[in-house]
Amino acid sequence: MRPPTPAPSPRPLSPVPSVISLTSSIAEQHEPPPFEAFLTGFQSLAPTARQDCLAALLSQCSPRELFFISTRIAPLLKRDFLADLPVELSLHILSFVDHPRTLVHIASVSRKWHALVQDEQAWRGLVRAYHFDPALHGPYEPNADEDDALGKTHPHIPQVLTLPRIPRSPPTPEQAQSSQALFKYAWSTLVNWKRGGRCLRAHRLPVLDPDGGVVTSVALDADWLVAGLANHRIYVFSTHTGSLVRTLVGHELGVWAVDLISRGGALDPSHPQPSSANRSATAIGVTGIPEVADGPAPLAQYNRAPPGAQVLDPQGLDHLLPPSMRAALALDAQYPPTLPTHAQWNASGRAESARSDVAGATRGWGQPGALVVSGGCDKDVRVWDLRTGFTLYVLRGHTSTVRCLKVLHNRPIAVSGSRDGTLRVWDVQRGRMLRVLTGHAGSVRSLDVCGNRVVSGSYDCTCRLWDVDTGECLQVFRGHFNQIYAVAFDGKIVASGGLDTTVRVWDAHTGHCTAMLQGHTALVCSLQLTSHTLVTGGADGRVLAFSLPDLRVHTRIAAHDSSVTSLQFDEQFLVTGGNDGRVRLFDVGTGKYVRDITAPSETVWKVVFRREVCAIMCRRVGKTTVEIWSFRPVEESSEHLRIEGR
Repeated sequence: MRPPTPAPSPRPLSPVPSVISLTSSIAEQHEPPPFEAFLTGFQSLAPTARQDCLAALLSQCSPRELFFISTRIAPLLKRDFLADLPVELSLHILSFVDHPRTLVHIASVSRKWHALVQDEQAWRGLVRAYHFDPALHGPYEPNADEDDALGKTHPHIPQVLTLPRIPRSPPTPEQAQSSQALFKYAWSTLVNWKRGGRCLRAHRLPVLDPDGGVVTSVALDADWLVAGLANHRIYVFSTHTGSLVRTLVGHELGVWAVDLISRGGALDPSHPQPSSANRSATAIGVTGIPEVADGPAPLAQYNRAPPGAQVLDPQGLDHLLPPSMRAALALDAQYPPTLPTHAQWNASGRAESARSDVAGATRGWGQPGALVVSGGCDKDVRVWDLRTGFTLYVLRGHTSTVRCLKVLHNRPIAVSGSRDGTLRVWDVQRGRMLRVLTGHAGSVRSLDVCGNRVVSGSYDCTCRLWDVDTGECLQVFRGHFNQIYAVAFDGKIVASGGLDTTVRVWDAHTGHCTAMLQGHTALVCSLQLTSHTLVTGGADGRVLAFSLPDLRVHTRIAAHDSSVTSLQFDEQFLVTGGNDGRVRLFDVGTGKYVRDITAPSETVWKVVFRREVCAIMCRRVGKTTVEIWSFRPVEESSEHLRIEGR
């Protein structure tokens, strides 16, 4: 039996169009993705439901997914609040920044913040916080109405006798009024005092006798450093370059006192002015004395008065001067530009401006160049023209060594103290002795002036307060048991220290001793007094700082291993020099040691400084050495100034 034949395979059926399937495919093509539907639904939820939805979603995420979410959320939460606020409010917020390093960090955040930091208001607050004064802490520039003592000559002064001009780039008006530029300059100077500074020049002076190389006196202003030596010479250095520019030779014996009268300034209205008739008569030579040819040679025979002379010369020696020297003293100058009268000043301003300068410089009375007044063992008081190096006057009267000397601010009045026990008042503009102040029974060792009052300290164990204009002795301060070596005077308070190891504080108006300060164990040889601080230095190597007016010791410093030979302080730093050969820098507020300014030497005689310059007189390797240090900011090559932390 045969098997059945198999049936053929079914053929594929052709698709039959279906309305339902076509509709569903079209619907699938236009259906939104699931996350879009979720977003649409999430946006329609209430705030509470949105939070619940997010919490449920986060609970289903893996750690990696949570990290991804956090990286996306963090930038969305950031907000530039300074950029969103009004500019006034943003600058007000920046005014609370109290450190320049913080401002630097703020400026690096964004361009918007950098632009805000460049605004003057941000830096003006820092200037106020750090008490930076443009007149005290800004770059030194000569006044526009003053002749340039470094190069501009007077018509009557030969140009060959002037010093070379030092190029100095004046600031633009924007820089002159910029609080940012002022703060950066002052802050850089402050940092240089703490960590930097550069020695402009170290001079080894030619001295044959080691004893004659002792620096006995020093004076410093913005342009010049003047040092008097025991070898009868006076050396003048430039504070801008550190160069030795003049050697004043004329004293026959050692120089013990110098005072530097800065150029320019204005005449104090309390000083009597010569009448125009007298000036014209003197200028044309109708005084009955033949006119002197231009030059210094003929002056010596007229300037030497008999030693111990008490007779006052009402005329003076100015009629003997040639035109160039008259110009140096501003004898024929017109005097309308004067200082404000005392009635126009407040009490604190008058006292501050009338105090003597601790650096030994004095504000001038309008003369075109700087002058030097000196005294020494030859009993002479000499007046020098620093520009030419000529001696203008040789004033005699003392019968012993001139031990101390001060010149009044904005007045051509000098007061000298001598070992003959007298003080003499000189008119250094007209070359005459005005009066002799007698009363001390011993050598006059130290002087200090404030306004028209002078305080003298003597080896007779007393201090005296004098009126320079009348010669009257106003007060006698008695209480010390031994010789007085140092005095300080601020117009109200007199401080004195001496061999009895005590410091006494006196009321200048009543003459009463208000305090006797103890703490030193040897001679008190250095004093400096301000309105709020009294600092003393002794032969025991200690430095004591007393706060005023309670007169409590707020700082005790073991500054040196030997005697403190020099000290000076300002609102920020205290600089001391000692017989141990070190020059040390301390914080004046805390007494904390900062650093040694220079390498140790054999001994330090004098240290004097201003805000940008410090001069050190010492013996190094057996030689008399004068070091001039500059703390001025160096020109920056980077785009911004490097600011260090305090």
